[in-house]
Amino acid sequence: MVTKGDAYIALPGTIVDGHNFIESALEKGASCIICNNLPKNLNSNITYVQLQDVKLQLGLMAANFYEHPSKQIKLVGVTGTNGKTSTVTLLHQLFTGLGYTCGLLSTVQNIIGNKVVQSTHTTPDAVSINKLIQQFVDAGCSYVFMEVSSHALHQGRVNGLQFAGGIFSNITHDHLDYHQTFEAYLSEKKKFFDMLPSTAFALSNIDDKRGMIMLQNTAAKKMVYALKNAADFKGKILEDNLSGLVLNINSTDVHCRMIGEFNAYNLLAVYGTAVLLGKAKEEILPILSMLQGAEGRFDYIQSPIQKIIGIIDYAHTPDALINVLATIQKLRNNNQKILTLVGCGGNRDATKRPIMAMVAAKHSDVVMLTSDNPRNEEPNAIIEQMYAGVPPHQQQKCMQVVDRKEAIKIICNMAQAGDIILIAGKGHEKYQEINGVKNPFDDKQILTQTFEHLQK
Repeated sequence: MVTKGDAYIALPGTIVDGHNFIESALEKGASCIICNNLPKNLNSNITYVQLQDVKLQLGLMAANFYEHPSKQIKLVGVTGTNGKTSTVTLLHQLFTGLGYTCGLLSTVQNIIGNKVVQSTHTTPDAVSINKLIQQFVDAGCSYVFMEVSSHALHQGRVNGLQFAGGIFSNITHDHLDYHQTFEAYLSEKKKFFDMLPSTAFALSNIDDKRGMIMLQNTAAKKMVYALKNAADFKGKILEDNLSGLVLNINSTDVHCRMIGEFNAYNLLAVYGTAVLLGKAKEEILPILSMLQGAEGRFDYIQSPIQKIIGIIDYAHTPDALINVLATIQKLRNNNQKILTLVGCGGNRDATKRPIMAMVAAKHSDVVMLTSDNPRNEEPNAIIEQMYAGVPPHQQQKCMQVVDRKEAIKIICNMAQAGDIILIAGKGHEKYQEINGVKNPFDDKQILTQTFEHLQK
């Protein structure tokens, strides 16, 4: 809301252009207009500032307005296709366990000390980020851990922030609806490390074939972590089952509650970050062993009677789905079947839809193709595009049910005692977006309720 004396910043958007509201802002009392394109009719009583790209400069303006709050704390950013939410959540848990007041900026939630604030984007806009970081400072936070998305980097939302460190998890096929090409997507991720100062650290997953690319031009201290290659922070999985992971990290064994190779990578990144922030392994490892994953990330429950295992996971890219299903394959015994429910979001990268279904069919005994967040697309059309990726010899294992709630109920009733059901794609989300409306929807709640009613 513009009030008298405010500066109005005209941001061009994908749907609405802020330049169209300059006159309205002036009528409400704005005394300064910051824009890409000057209005045809200029008011001599108004200050106009024309920039080549307002969007990219907004971060610097916001940082100056809030007096650079990121310089008053240790800010660590995590970027990559998968693992961002889990890594920042684990870092927040670890440093809170070490006795620090911490802040969290994530897809699931934002946390300021003991206060939880609703999260609407993976990375908020530049003004909101700086406002939140100032609140972290006011709350006495020493460390803040945040996800850094490719959209945020492209739009300059993190410009003006001073990071103490950056982490690269991995990069796979995603967001090509926005970036158009994989090379452009990769370039945006790399941009984060290019902007890190020499006082920061850059920690990269060297097992990812683009891991070294991220470090090529950074001025930050370069460090790497890995399970398969030589690294500064080297891990080895000794055990992986439903009771957790046993990891060897730099020649020390630690039992962790989390499951799967993908979580081994997350835990390695967390350990490496803590060391790079000056913490000793003797204080890190006991807390590392107690950490729990983020909501909707390999989040599993068991039906009370048949002991069917239900896993809720945010996997919404082919690589993430492969990782989750590979973990389930390792955990199951010969008699357990894997039943996978998956959908793809509307108005997003359509090229991954057939790949998602192909992956599900290859690694599952039963596949349920259903709606995710169809948004403004026709759900049946999305499902048909997914089904097109299923090889003919595997089509008999696939079903199509548009209604996601009904699909969950059907797949649960198909499962036998001890089977494993994966509900993929939405994870922590508490809504389903259909035709612009976010309707209340919670995969875990529906799965739990369905389990309770099985064979009653």
